[in-house]
Order: sequence, then C-alpha cells, then structure tokens
Amino acid sequence: MDNLGIVFLSEVVGTAMLILLGCGVVANVALAKNKGFNGGFLMVTFGWGFAVFAGVIVAYNSGAHINPAVTLGLVASGAEEFGSGVPVNFVSVITYIAAQLIGAVLGAVLTWLAYKQHFDDEIEPANKLGVFSTGPAIRSYGWNLVTEIIGTFVLVFVVIGFGRQEPGGGLAALGALPVALLVVGIGVSLGGPTGYAINPARDLGPRIAHFILPIKGKGSSDWAYSWVPVVGPIIGGVLAGLASIPLLPTLS
Repeated sequence: MDNLGIVFLSEVVGTAMLILLGCGVVANVALAKNKGFNGGFLMVTFGWGFAVFAGVIVAYNSGAHINPAVTLGLVASGAEEFGSGVPVNFVSVITYIAAQLIGAVLGAVLTWLAYKQHFDDEIEPANKLGVFSTGPAIRSYGWNLVTEIIGTFVLVFVVIGFGRQEPGGGLAALGALPVALLVVGIGVSLGGPTGYAINPARDLGPRIAHFILPIKGKGSSDWAYSWVPVVGPIIGGVLAGLASIPLLPTLS
C-alpha cells in the first residue's frame, strides 16, 4: 500500500472511531432505557471530547485531520504538506475528505448496531435523528451558520497553533489531549445554539447513514438543515487557515 493509501485508511479508521464514540454518547443520553439516559449536555460534550481523543490517536498515520474543515484550513494556511508528509495537492485533499466521509458513515452504522434495540424502542423520531446529526435549538439558518463558522474557526485556528509549537515542547508535545480538551471547550462555550458540528463529515456522514439505514420509525433526516453544518464549518476552517498566516507566525 502506498503512502496515500495508508493515509486514506488512517482517516477512515480515525473518523469512524470519532463518530462511533461521539454518536454513541448521544445515543446513550437520548434513547430511553439506556443506563446513561438523560445524562445531559455536559455528558455529551465530554463524550465528544473523548471521541476526538480516540480518533486522533488511531489516525496517527495521516496527521489525524478526521475533519474536512481541518484539511481545508491547512490548505488555506499555505501548508505545503500535511502532517503525514503527503504533499498538499488536489488528489491528496480529495483523498482526505473522501476518507473522512466514508469513515463517518461507517461510524454511524456501528453506533446504530450497538444501540439497535434502543432505536427500536424509542418513540420520538427526533431523538433518533439527534443521535446521528446536529440540529439547532432555535432554527434560524443564517444565525445557525454564523455559530458554526465561529465554532469551527476556533477549532481550526487553535489546531494550527498546536501544530506551530516547537517540536517536543508546548502543547504539541501532548498530542491528542489538547485537541480533545479544545473540543470540550468549544462544546461548553459555543455548542448550545447548534450542537456544534464543527466538522462537515461528522454531520453529513451520519445523516446519510440515518437516511439509508432501516431504522424503525425514524422520520425525516432533515435535509433542509443539512447544508448548515457542512457550509459553516468549511467557511470557518478556511477563514481560520487564512487568519493563521498573519496571526500565527513562526520565528525564523
């Protein structure tokens, strides 16, 4: 397997792990008869942080983007190669994003299998969809978009900052831990209005899985809202990459 093939596999595995554990904590909280039922938003937020930690750890061969907004943010920042040593070009970018989307679908399918009986017993279609994808607390597409842009900007901007720490020093030496804590911070600070997708694959992949899986009484996949957690994070990631050029310089 060549380097690009290894990167593809790494991103599939890392994103699948992210979604399995992330959507899994939502299922535990949202679906009745679970031991974590009604665990609350804070439990979900920490669960997603741990999910990011696990996803980053197993995606070591690709630089652990596991998020198209991170990939595109690095491109916008002027990076010549990704953390994996793979050159930044059209083929490598498409490889990363395709792998992330495939991994997200796979992770969502595994979540459904793990909670199959609970999905069958759940009465409310909205609770079933909420396991897979995000939704706004107050539906206002323009403001929902702004929230996702800001949240993703913070994610990608700080991730780029991690990457520019001196090798072996600073936060970069902690590896996946600061990224996980960052996601928890974004969740508790900015996650309330939209559920903080901050990752196009994280929302679109599971939403596709919700659409195609034979989930009993699942209802609509809410495609009317689906563009917000895709477009918002892409804009936020690219803006973060562009802003990192003047605002996060490296010493010569």
